Amino acid sequence: MTLLVVVAAVLVVAAAVRGVFSPCGLSMISAITPFSERARGNAYGWTAAWFVAGAVGGGLLLGGLGGAGALLGRLVDDETFGGPPVLALASVCALVALAADLPGLAFRLPLHPRQVNERWMAGYRRWVYAAGFGAQIGTGFATYIMTAATYLVPVYGALTGSVPTALALGAGFGAARGAAVLLSCRATDPHRLRRLHAALAVAAPWTVRATVVLLALAAVLLAGAAAGVAGAAVAALIAAVLAAASMTRRRPSDRTEPEPALV
Repeated sequence: MTLLVVVAAVLVVAAAVRGVFSPCGLSMISAITPFSERARGNAYGWTAAWFVAGAVGGGLLLGGLGGAGALLGRLVDDETFGGPPVLALASVCALVALAADLPGLAFRLPLHPRQVNERWMAGYRRWVYAAGFGAQIGTGFATYIMTAATYLVPVYGALTGSVPTALALGAGFGAARGAAVLLSCRATDPHRLRRLHAALAVAAPWTVRATVVLLALAAVLLAGAAAGVAGAAVAALIAAVLAAASMTRRRPSDRTEPEPALV
């Protein structure tokens, strides 16, 4: 079970980082900056703090979903958790997420293309819009879902069989998503903000590749823990077949990197 927790923690970070590159994530980096908050009469540091706090709260809601699953699973069969069947199921879930993230395959999980309402900035106090935006970002499912690894946050939380672990995974996801707003801490003028977005545009494709690699590695490690070398070999073969299929087929990408939104 320790392996599952470690793998889950790594994928939580990967999902959170990938989420930064959603239209909503990039919009928040543009909307909450030192110069934009100064223009609203607010201190950037406090606005960012409210945003991160809201994101952690949203992450706890996501973790609570996993915790409910863990609690239910414990009530049904307390002895199953930590055993090979759970690890094998976790490996299968990673392979499903991998198939959804590979750009050349037709299979994909729902992306939920939704933005936060930036008109809140004009109609509400700082703590309301900052915490509200952060909460929506932190839940993972309220706005654009950039990677299927996001679905694994509550799923793996449930499979650990531990409510505190599930909550920690959710809170960690929310904290990582919320901390992305701090990327704009040095964007003190529009020129520096454009430079930041240019750097993010360069990094975006690498986050896709890194997430895919981590999903494949997670599937292999978990399968190996569940069924030994044979299990790892089967998972590796399936991952390789999926990767090969994605290279021979092309479909319009649903996760095309958006243009920077300079709010």
